[in-house]
Amino acid sequence: MELTTYADFAVRLVNTEEPERGKDVLTSVEEVRRLFSPGGRGVKLAEEADVSRLRTVRARLRAVFESAAQGEQTRAVDLLNGLLIEFPVSPIISGHDLLDETGQPDWHMHLAENAPTATALYAALAGMGLAMHLTAHGVDRLGICQAAPCRNAYLDTSTNRSRRYCSDRCATRANVAAYRARKREAASA
Repeated sequence: MELTTYADFAVRLVNTEEPERGKDVLTSVEEVRRLFSPGGRGVKLAEEADVSRLRTVRARLRAVFESAAQGEQTRAVDLLNGLLIEFPVSPIISGHDLLDETGQPDWHMHLAENAPTATALYAALAGMGLAMHLTAHGVDRLGICQAAPCRNAYLDTSTNRSRRYCSDRCATRANVAAYRARKREAASA
């Protein structure tokens, strides 16, 4: 089981809000359900109370990313540890009655299948994934996009630890803005 892929859960939740633009898509049970895989247990558990509960988890995850982006490694780890303590994983082995190519059960792990709420399930997956990513790759691999006004979270998977933007779109927009600023400066000089 590749646990670091669950780190994308943290990114996906944090990026449901664009604080600089005043946008928040996490406004309904349907949006909570969209965070999960279709047909998964989280979709079935989702209820209205999960909207506000997940917003709280989102703020805490954003604080982890922001602390990491500001070089505050110990604070980022402490904040993430707080989430891990509050939303622990409780792994179980499952097969879902699925068979592999040899007719044997397709056993695999679930990390929080017995979580009581959609929020607890999502937070356990996101926290564990982010913890695995952080310990495998370093705190400095968690970032906040530097393209104004974007403040999306991202996981730096570049080979030289140089990522500064959440997407190619933001990188292009920032580079074009910097180019235009240099041109204006040169024209006025």
